[in-house]
Amino acid sequence: MSHTVVGIFNNVVDAEKAVDQLLSNGFTRERVDIADHTTRDGYTDADRDRDSDSIGGFFSSLFGDSDESRTHTEAAKEGTVVTVHATSNDEAERAADILDNYGTIDANERMGTRTETANLDSDAKIDVVEEELEVGKRKVDTGGVRVRSRIVERPVEESIRLRSEHVDIERRPVNRKASEADLANFKEGTIEVTETAESAVVSKDARVVEEVHVDKTVEEHDEVIKDTVRSTEVDVEKIPGDKRAALTEQERLDKDKGRV
Repeated sequence: MSHTVVGIFNNVVDAEKAVDQLLSNGFTRERVDIADHTTRDGYTDADRDRDSDSIGGFFSSLFGDSDESRTHTEAAKEGTVVTVHATSNDEAERAADILDNYGTIDANERMGTRTETANLDSDAKIDVVEEELEVGKRKVDTGGVRVRSRIVERPVEESIRLRSEHVDIERRPVNRKASEADLANFKEGTIEVTETAESAVVSKDARVVEEVHVDKTVEEHDEVIKDTVRSTEVDVEKIPGDKRAALTEQERLDKDKGRV
């Protein structure tokens, strides 16, 4: 969905600065228009009437036949108009912020000021506005640390001495007369001798050898914020009048007689 963002500036210099900033922030030149209606050399009444019709038609297309349209038309007649053709809500808001940062005027306030100034016989006032710098704090992500644990395997080796048994058979030739004990053992029988051997038994014992603690430390520092604030300054200038108007009729006659 397309959106039209319009900013009215008091002078063409601020308007051109705003256009440069729009172009630096991704807006193409084809989608940014600038029209200067400020008073300039060679600017005739015919030029002014033609511009007035063009401005009125432009704001009528945006606001219809309404007070809003007429207010913006009158405010733009002596200013510079920057028009941005945005393609989304986010883009329109970004364009409006840039225009505001470079001094777009409030059409309603401007026309209200003109009305007060025009009526010299009534009570008039100028509001003195002063900006104050307010500095707050917000948290932003500045990075961090990710601690990840994983299981790794590594080869290890240990030496161990193992014992094994072996049965040895030894035959010894003899030649002696059989004794009673020999005769008593002269029968069938079986002798069994068991061989044993040691084998390695592996077991694992897990031990905690280190603790990794994750904590945060807080540091504070002082930072000087530099910016500019605006305020209204009112200059009062006395306008000299006709001194003769301050004399009474008789004083004026006497003065005229003295001159004669």
